[in-house]
Amino acid sequence: MIFSAKELGYEKLNEAVRNTAGEIEINDCFGERFVGCGAADKTITVNGTPGNAMGAYLNGATMIVNGNAQDAVGDTMNAGRIVIHGNAGDALGYAMRGGEIYVKGSAGYRAGIHMKEYMEKRPLIVIGGSTGSFLGEYLAGGMMIVLGLNTDEVPVGNFTGTGMHGGQIWIRSSSKPEKLPAQVCVEQADPQEILPYLANYAKLFGVSMETILDKPFYRLSPNAKNPYKRLYTVN
Repeated sequence: MIFSAKELGYEKLNEAVRNTAGEIEINDCFGERFVGCGAADKTITVNGTPGNAMGAYLNGATMIVNGNAQDAVGDTMNAGRIVIHGNAGDALGYAMRGGEIYVKGSAGYRAGIHMKEYMEKRPLIVIGGSTGSFLGEYLAGGMMIVLGLNTDEVPVGNFTGTGMHGGQIWIRSSSKPEKLPAQVCVEQADPQEILPYLANYAKLFGVSMETILDKPFYRLSPNAKNPYKRLYTVN
């Protein structure tokens, strides 16, 4: 089923998406909010730039964006996959507890904040470019990978992992990330552990594995001395 966001407006568009099963294509998207919220068991392809909270509470659907996306993509998503063939805005994957988000380009501030693991669910965010400050703020579980394919600098902003008490952040970089908060430990690590996710990124966006693996990877994890982490997650 094909819909035109321009013709429907965001309220009618979202109603149509909720009531349609199977393959859905949305054309002429330009800032329509809440596209695909809570969706399960369907594939939604968005051509254009969806508005805030696309894929919020996603519960198993696949969403593909042929363009950029705005803020709060995948907010509190539970399951499914979001693939963005462009850049994402702020608060990508806010509080997500399951599923996968792949971003070809960069993401804004506070990507992955409050991300958590829930029972057997382990959320994943892979960002091909760089990110703004406060990446993984209060991270409680799951995995974030930042590849920095668009820069020769460390591809994350200030205050990465502030309040982190679970999960992992992997950063591809020529130099070791510095000025990290006290809650974070950093070490150079073998990317063998994350090869399946790197291979998914390479396949989704047509990037060679040779390119992805031509720089070192650093793994950020919670400092074992963090007195609060076991209130939220087991490490």
